[in-house]
Amino acid sequence: MLVNVSAFLESGGVVLYGLLIVAATMMTFIFERLWFYRLQGNAFCNAYVERWRALANHHDWQATKLREQYISLVVVEYERHRAFIKLLVLICPLFGLLGTVVGMVSVFEVMAASGTGNARAMSAGIAQATIPTMAGMVISLIGLYFDSRFDSISKGRINVFQDQLIRKTK
Repeated sequence: MLVNVSAFLESGGVVLYGLLIVAATMMTFIFERLWFYRLQGNAFCNAYVERWRALANHHDWQATKLREQYISLVVVEYERHRAFIKLLVLICPLFGLLGTVVGMVSVFEVMAASGTGNARAMSAGIAQATIPTMAGMVISLIGLYFDSRFDSISKGRINVFQDQLIRKTK
């Protein structure tokens, strides 16, 4: 299995190593967000709901500002690292495009050196041109899937949190 991964990376050229680093970074942030949403998110919100319920008066100016602060803190925590994940999703196809350009340059170098008669040498360059493009798109699609899931989880949990704070005030 390790030999197959190494052969895949070699056939994709130097750009594929950069794409691997981008993908590993993106997956690290995705796993961190999954861990937060599944294990910590509810407890994080419940702590602020308990603080809110402990207040004696929910209708004065100070309580209103405190409620806004709690909502802001929860929104910030639920949105943490999301912009960076989106950035990495956007970078992946660009790395794939860079791999295409690098691979096509190597095809043109082979054509300049040996003409169009050496199909085997040209096929290595074509593989080097297409593999990073494919990998960049696949990694980008994976990131888009998780980003859309995080968006719906985040919006839903923030709405529930806001409802919990409003319910107590009425």
